[in-house]
Amino acid sequence: MRSALAALAFATLVHYAEAAPADAAAESDAVRAFAEAYAQIKARYADSVDDKKLVANAIKGMVSGLDPYSYYLESDAYDHLRQESSGVFGGLGMEVSLEKNAVKVIAAFEDSPAARAGLQPGDLITRFGETSVEGLTLEQAIQKARGEPETSIALTVLRSGEAQPRVLTLKRALIQARTVRAAPIDPAYVYIQITHFNRNTAERMLATLAQAYEKTGVLKGVVLDLRDNPGGVLRSAVAVSSVFLPEGTLAVYTESASAESRMRLTTRPVSGPDGEDYSKILGTALKNVPLVVLVNGGSASASEIVAGALQSHKRATVVGSRTFGKGTVQVVLPLEGGAAMKLTTAFYYTPDGRRIQGSGLVPDIVVDAVSAPLAAQDNGTPAAPAQTCAPSPPIKATAVPEAAQDGDCQLERAVEILRRQPVLVRS
Repeated sequence: MRSALAALAFATLVHYAEAAPADAAAESDAVRAFAEAYAQIKARYADSVDDKKLVANAIKGMVSGLDPYSYYLESDAYDHLRQESSGVFGGLGMEVSLEKNAVKVIAAFEDSPAARAGLQPGDLITRFGETSVEGLTLEQAIQKARGEPETSIALTVLRSGEAQPRVLTLKRALIQARTVRAAPIDPAYVYIQITHFNRNTAERMLATLAQAYEKTGVLKGVVLDLRDNPGGVLRSAVAVSSVFLPEGTLAVYTESASAESRMRLTTRPVSGPDGEDYSKILGTALKNVPLVVLVNGGSASASEIVAGALQSHKRATVVGSRTFGKGTVQVVLPLEGGAAMKLTTAFYYTPDGRRIQGSGLVPDIVVDAVSAPLAAQDNGTPAAPAQTCAPSPPIKATAVPEAAQDGDCQLERAVEILRRQPVLVRS
C-alpha cells in the first residue's frame, strides 16, 4: 500500500499529465511514464523504498542530466553552500567543474592548499581519498574536498601530457574569500589583480585606484589582471565594468528559453567601500585611462563578463590566452525538507553577441603560456597572432614590478602595451 507521500506525488503527476494541453502530448506522455515508473517501483521493488529518498533520487537524476553546473543539494549540502556564501569555509581553495567523471580544476586560489600543491587549471581529479569521482555530482565531489582545517586528503590527479596520474596529499585550511590586490608598476601605472568577485570588489578596486591617482595626480595606465579568476558575484562583475565604462552601457545580457531568465545589465555609478564619492578626485580619469586586461584559461564566469564587456566596447586591450568558457546563470531554488537544487537558467552573452559558455573569449593579443597553436575563433575568423612563453608562477601583487621584468611574459607584454603603445578609448 502506498504511503501518503507516494500517493500524493503520483496523483500530482497524473493530474499534470491529464491537464496538459493537446499540443503538449509528448510532455504529457513523458510525465505519465515518470508517474508509472514511480508507481511500479513502489509496488514491485524487492525491498522497501523510502519515499523521500526515491523522490530525491528522481530529482537528482533529472537535474544532473542537464549540464555540469546544475545539481541537487540535500539539506546538509545546502547548508554547506550557504556557509560558503558567507565567505569562510574549510577546504582546498580551488574553483572546479565536473567533466567526464572527473573534477576539473578551473583555478587554484593564491596561497591556498591547492596552489601550494601545484594544482593547475585543466588538471583532472579522479579520486578524493578512496572515493572515485565517477557517479558523484559536482556538489558531492566538492563536499569530499571540504573538511575541518588541518585534516589531510589525498587527490589522484591527471594532467594533460602526463601518462600516469599523480597522488597529491593536501592539508585543508580555512579558505577566505578574496578580493582586490594592487601595486604600482611605477608611479604612473597601476597593477590591479582581482582574484574573485565578491560584493565589495568594485568598491575596493575604485578606492585603490583613487588612492593611486591622488598620490601622483596622474594615471597613465592600468593593468587589470583577471588570470585564474574563477568568477563570483554577477553584479560585482557589472560594477567593475562600470568603473571603466560610461553609465548606462550594456555590460552583459542573457538568453534563455524562459522569458523571466532573460536580462540585460548595464553599467551604473560605483561608490567607495563606505559610500565615498571619488568623482572629485578622479573626474573622468578612469573612463579614459589606457587599460589592458590579462586573462587565461583559468579566467571564468564573472571575469569573462568583465573582459568581454571591455573588449566588446573596445575600451581595453585583452592580452593572454583563451578564457575558460563558463557563461551560465545559476540560481539556488529551495525545496521541501531543507533541500535545494542549483539550476542553470540562462547563458551569458557579451555586449557584441558572443556566447561565453563553452567557447570562452579570445584575447586581442594572444600571449599563450603553452606552445600549442590557437585555433580559429568560433565565427570562422582567424585567431589573433600568438606569442608563446613558459608558464609562470602565480604573481603576488607586492612583486609586480619584478615580475613585469622577470618571468611573467603575459604581464611583460601588458606593461609594454601601456608604455609603448597606449590604448586609447575607441568609439
